[in-house]
Amino acid sequence: MSILLFTAIVFLGSLVAGFLGSLTGLGGGVVIIPLLTIVFHVDIRYAIGASLVSVIATSSGAAAAYVREGFSNIRVGMFLEVATTLGALLGAFLALHLPTAAIALIFGLVLIHSAWVSSRPRDESSASVRQDRLATRLRMNGTYPSRQGLTSYNVTRVPQGFSLMFVAGTLSGLLGIGSGAVKVLAMDQAMKLPFKVSTATSNFMIGVTAAASAGIYLRQGYIDPGLTMPVMLGVLGGSTLGARHLFSADTKKLRKIFALVIFVLALEMIYTGAKGLI
Repeated sequence: MSILLFTAIVFLGSLVAGFLGSLTGLGGGVVIIPLLTIVFHVDIRYAIGASLVSVIATSSGAAAAYVREGFSNIRVGMFLEVATTLGALLGAFLALHLPTAAIALIFGLVLIHSAWVSSRPRDESSASVRQDRLATRLRMNGTYPSRQGLTSYNVTRVPQGFSLMFVAGTLSGLLGIGSGAVKVLAMDQAMKLPFKVSTATSNFMIGVTAAASAGIYLRQGYIDPGLTMPVMLGVLGGSTLGARHLFSADTKKLRKIFALVIFVLALEMIYTGAKGLI
């Protein structure tokens, strides 16, 4: 395969990954890493390095639009970033010492769990969530735009969400996925934020989390400019397109897309890792 064709395919795949990552809060890495490792047989650590840079691009492309439109909860995002940044540094350190097959298996298992939890329906009504004392003191409750106008919501179980964010940050540094899957689940299922607010806030957070661990990969030489550039440009373009469609997107369909995509990719990563093909 020529370099031009390789670059074009990687760019198109990254464009799709960025679009899905923006709509679901995944960050694009769950598509990028299997694409590079399974299809193009790129070493998983180089794929993770490229993915982390693309995650920063996703956050830059989508987060500004979500903040402007009122979807992102800035207070929640800034508070939880403390946990995710510390976890990202730990995850990046572990990634440099684990076998690539083990990283692939962990990647797949995490995504299967994420798909299962995400597929479970939840009542989106803000009235079903009682006010939490700690969240109220930190002024985390907010509103987001909907077809009925501004809709208010309450945030709950802040300590549980903070703990899950440390795990999310560790997975981000270890797997290069921006940990958007775990971030969305923590905010959606544990802290009871509306799904669209969760995805928008996740996009706001993933850039900081990825930047914390990307420096370690750069220092170790696992970020290849020739591979990273088409990935970053594709994800940036896709995330910008996705940000324009979030307001009109159907939440139930987003959940199904979120669960289906990561479940299929999880099976591929587990199979590839178990066979030692990565």
